[in-house]
Amino acid sequence: MSTRSHDSSRNSNISGESSTLLRAYEAASMYYVQGETMEVIAHHLGVSRSTVSRLLDRARATGIVRIELTQPGGAGSIEGRLATLFGVRAQIVPVREGTTEIHRLQQVAGVAAARMVELVAELAERRAAEAPGAPVGSGADDAEMGGAEGAARAGGRGVVVGIAWGTTMSEVSVALPARQVPGVTVVQLNGATDPMEVGPSAGEVLSRVGHALGARVVAFPVPAFFDHVATREAMWSERSVRRVLALARSADLAVFGVGSVVQGVLPSQVYEGGHVSRADRVALRRERVVGDVCTVLLRADGSWSDIALNARATGPTPAQLARIPRRLCVVAGRAKAPALLAALRARVATDLVVDDATARAVLDLASAP
Repeated sequence: MSTRSHDSSRNSNISGESSTLLRAYEAASMYYVQGETMEVIAHHLGVSRSTVSRLLDRARATGIVRIELTQPGGAGSIEGRLATLFGVRAQIVPVREGTTEIHRLQQVAGVAAARMVELVAELAERRAAEAPGAPVGSGADDAEMGGAEGAARAGGRGVVVGIAWGTTMSEVSVALPARQVPGVTVVQLNGATDPMEVGPSAGEVLSRVGHALGARVVAFPVPAFFDHVATREAMWSERSVRRVLALARSADLAVFGVGSVVQGVLPSQVYEGGHVSRADRVALRRERVVGDVCTVLLRADGSWSDIALNARATGPTPAQLARIPRRLCVVAGRAKAPALLAALRARVATDLVVDDATARAVLDLASAP
């Protein structure tokens, strides 16, 4: 194919995409703003109702349509009780009884993804207002520096988002709506090798988040747990590792799930992905560990500092997470209620997205004698 015909084909594709987005906008405007039925819209556009449905889906996926809900709350509501007990802003996702656990997770992940994008946009707007006229991150000078150091400097002017990995975060990354936010850097919070069995890859999660936000990404290429404390200490003394750790500490927003030792239908990847040994599992039982946040292990009361295995963990501790201004925790599934309660007691989250059944289970556990 000649260069001219190749360019013509590419321009045709771009033109077709632009036309589709314009039709998606028109359909969305008629449906959401003017209150027209899909049948009326189909007649107006000269297409089928199924095409209108696809156009509306496209409008939501590309950010043409952004749906915002204001959830009522009060002292006696689930949100109010969670706020009183743990100082967390909770968004409760109603999920019908009898649904599958994967559907429950997907419902929660969709709401969490929308909330995450809102938080990133809010933080970016606030940063721009605080420093009007300041250059946005990811500029030429930062690019020349390369690696985490350049990203850290970009993060000083733009928003830095710390991301954990796992089954929940994988679903959140899939559900993220596309919304380009200038100057954002996404950094991996805790180490991870690829799972031994089938499971989400930390690299895939990081890549999806970066693509959705139009952000630069910084990976953390260390294992979830080191085999020896001395190895971790040696790695932490390396300049390249210190740069990533510094970038993570500078985060404006952290987004993470909660791992649970008690396995539900959907396994927690820290325990089922080959990241801990058989001897480690014995130690977890002896230490009465109920779960983890960013691979830092927690007991039911939220304590973590004297758990031996945490000296080999690579994620930020609850004390380190507490220095990040906004911390969005995403949890789905009643099997995770003990681990979520431990995480809330450790004060790891400022914001929580959780399904209604799990939220009630957490409150029941918290009020138990």
